[in-house]
Amino acid sequence: MSEPFFSIAPSVFSATAGFFQPHFAFPQGAGVTELIVLRWIHFFSGIIWIGLLYFFNLVGFSTLGALEPPVRAKVFPVLMSRAMSWFRYSAFVTVLVGMRYFYTLLAADARNSGDPSLALKWFLEWILLWLVAYALIYPLQLPSKGLLNNPIVRVIGITAIVIAASYCSLLFADGSSPNTVVSNAHLCIGIGGGLGFLMMLNAWGVVWRVQKRLVIWTRASVENGAPMPAEADRLRRWGFLASRVAFWLSIPMLFFMGAAEHYPFLSNITR
Repeated sequence: MSEPFFSIAPSVFSATAGFFQPHFAFPQGAGVTELIVLRWIHFFSGIIWIGLLYFFNLVGFSTLGALEPPVRAKVFPVLMSRAMSWFRYSAFVTVLVGMRYFYTLLAADARNSGDPSLALKWFLEWILLWLVAYALIYPLQLPSKGLLNNPIVRVIGITAIVIAASYCSLLFADGSSPNTVVSNAHLCIGIGGGLGFLMMLNAWGVVWRVQKRLVIWTRASVENGAPMPAEADRLRRWGFLASRVAFWLSIPMLFFMGAAEHYPFLSNITR
């Protein structure tokens, strides 16, 4: 019975290939497959992360504030426990796979420049640059009194740091050699990915730390009648400011991430 099958198998396979041929032409090679998987995961986790960020900034904070205190105390621990799990881990995955994708772009530019070692140099300089930027932004998000409590001062300070870091990102990428090839995607993601890196550090370094303690205190207040610590108001303010900073950073971040492939305006490659 196997002979008839094998005799018609080539015809079946040929007909199947003919059906898919006009519509499907899958790229060959592990590298290109890795890139589409990275981008797919990056988009999926990024939508969860930024979606939750926008929900709380545009809807969540004002809604919770409008609830009666007893209702808010019951809703807050349940809502924030679940939301923070999705929020922080989606941020981590988004940035992690984004870094891997970014490194493949750096490696391609380094090869095209004739010096593969540039990829690691660019990557380490990029990480260090945005870590320094975050260290400078961090105190501007803290609840404070006096001049630093002025919203205008906060906005000007954070904006200046972000612009300076973005400009330095372009300078570091350009290199000293006239043979250095720097693509638009490299430069755009150097800025957009840097902003995303700042947002991820805020998600883990401030927002999660704050909300974790507020959830514990609120749950204890509801279940055991324990009073909220005096520090709670300060932590709420800190979490709100950090979340707002991430919200505003996301706007230029999304522009540069989109421009990486769809608006080539930063490349030093002659077009």
